[in-house]
Amino acid sequence: EKNRLEAGAENVRFLKGHIEEIPLPDGSVDVIISNCVINLSGDKDKVLAEALRVLRPGGRFAVSDVVVEGELPSEVRRNMELYVGCVAGALERSEYEQKLATAGFVEISIEAHRRYSFSHIEGAWAPKGVAHLTDDQKSELDGRIMGAFIRAVKPL
Repeated sequence: EKNRLEAGAENVRFLKGHIEEIPLPDGSVDVIISNCVINLSGDKDKVLAEALRVLRPGGRFAVSDVVVEGELPSEVRRNMELYVGCVAGALERSEYEQKLATAGFVEISIEAHRRYSFSHIEGAWAPKGVAHLTDDQKSELDGRIMGAFIRAVKPL
């Protein structure tokens, strides 16, 4: 709120709520932005349905999130440390696209802006969470975990 006041932004409000139950009326938002949050939700279908619900027709969904290309080993998916590190809960690219389409979005695109090597993830995010993986398993993941821009539009 302090930043809003300092910037003189009059068209901004902050609301407390849950991403699966956005405290806004239907069709009341022009753009939804998010930075690395959707991958943490246990009900991504509900998140995307809520996003579509609150957007006005023609409204834009423009988020940055962690996305995976291909499958992750089950050991990674089950690891809580990698979940809070935004990896274990990340959607696979085609699954993300399908969930957006199923929710009702159009003009869907996913653009990688940063690809991670597994050695970077291991050292920076979750060294204990990946210690049990073989070198081959780690190298198979190189470049497949990415920070991505996800864009979509609510139909008119």
